[in-house]
Amino acid sequence: MQEKKAETATKNAKKVNLLDHNSLKHMLDESVSEIVTSRGYVEDVRMSNVKLFLGTLISYTKEKNAIMFTYPPAGSVTSTGLVVSSKLPRFSDLYTLNIGSADPKSISAGKPVEFTKSVTQWFTKDGVLVEGLFWKDVETLIDDYAAEPKKKK
Repeated sequence: MQEKKAETATKNAKKVNLLDHNSLKHMLDESVSEIVTSRGYVEDVRMSNVKLFLGTLISYTKEKNAIMFTYPPAGSVTSTGLVVSSKLPRFSDLYTLNIGSADPKSISAGKPVEFTKSVTQWFTKDGVLVEGLFWKDVETLIDDYAAEPKKKK
């Protein structure tokens, strides 16, 4: 029985070539999208569709490094969704993930949050993503964004 679980885990493991910068970023960005949608945010694909239609021009006008745009979660008191963006500079192992409001001028917009960490924290030497560690970091960032700011007295 344990052999079946190990075999299933191996089949479902997300593996990447650690020397391929684009593959690393793509896998992390895909995982971020999964995590954000698992937290109740519905992806707003309108911007993605427009980018496909008009090419890269739009991607530089709205958000150059955007992974996804979302609507606000159902039942939320906020009226804005998220814009999730990332950077992984070439020849660097430092991945930066940023979460901000899709409408930063809105009164309900939260303060943007981000982290920068080495991708070596999330991958084994064989190139397998340790999803639990990555999910924990991304979920903490989402929680930081969603946390209400402390009121000054």
